[in-house]
Amino acid sequence: MKDREMKLTGMALQGTRQPDPIVTSGPTPSPAYAAYLADLEKRRTIVRIGQASLLLLFLFFWEAGPRLGWINPMLTSYPSAVAQTLAGMIADGSLALHSMSTFGATIIGFSGGMVIGLGVAVALWLSPMLYRVLDPFIVVLNALPKIALVPIFYIWLGADASIYAMAIAISVFITIIMLYTGFKGVDPEKQKLVRTFGGTRLQVLTKVILPGAVPSMIAALKVNIGLALVGVVVGEFQAASSGLGYLIVYGSQIFQMNLVMASIVALAVISVVLFVAVQILEKFVTRRRGLSNSA
Repeated sequence: MKDREMKLTGMALQGTRQPDPIVTSGPTPSPAYAAYLADLEKRRTIVRIGQASLLLLFLFFWEAGPRLGWINPMLTSYPSAVAQTLAGMIADGSLALHSMSTFGATIIGFSGGMVIGLGVAVALWLSPMLYRVLDPFIVVLNALPKIALVPIFYIWLGADASIYAMAIAISVFITIIMLYTGFKGVDPEKQKLVRTFGGTRLQVLTKVILPGAVPSMIAALKVNIGLALVGVVVGEFQAASSGLGYLIVYGSQIFQMNLVMASIVALAVISVVLFVAVQILEKFVTRRRGLSNSA
């Protein structure tokens, strides 16, 4: 009888809704850790204020110098005049035309340099004999001042193709060196493990080397995005009829420093956009790699 009462009591308790547990937001940080976070945020704020102050100070002296006669405005222009020139170029569409010309050539040269550099680096890793043969030539070509190639590319390839070739030439050799060095730096124990299980050299490349060299690839992207832009601008100095490099040369020839400075500002904006795009890609790849590693 007593067992039956206990059983009925248990069933009644199971049917009774229990109160929801109290959900807390997590442990409260210690005072020391909270102070550390506050100090870290304070340092970031100081850095941002310092950066903004330097920029404003530079713009102030750049504006005041020519207006007060300290500097000849024919040689340097000043921010307000550059802003007016930019506004006029935006209104007539010339800024978008020339910026997109330079931006498009940069993307083509950047992509070509990365693809060719990755292909050559893989070939060098797969064939140590090929690396020993080509290594001195790659080092010499990387050290060669690429601006010397501009007239050669112009004669060989014509006006438009020479710009792309210049962007590729200025970035491809450093890409090969960086990626090959990254391949050689991958953990050799992981490579031995794959070979122990009967993996081929190609499988070692795809399963170990390429995933392990992702940081080197990201570093090569960061370097090449700037080098490709430099190559495009240098190519436009020689051969182009459009683009920001063309505007810089044209403006300097007719002593229109407003046009030159406005083109340089546009180049700076393109540089920031490209660098931010690479940073976003880096964060995405890092997050994916973190998820895959944790899985």
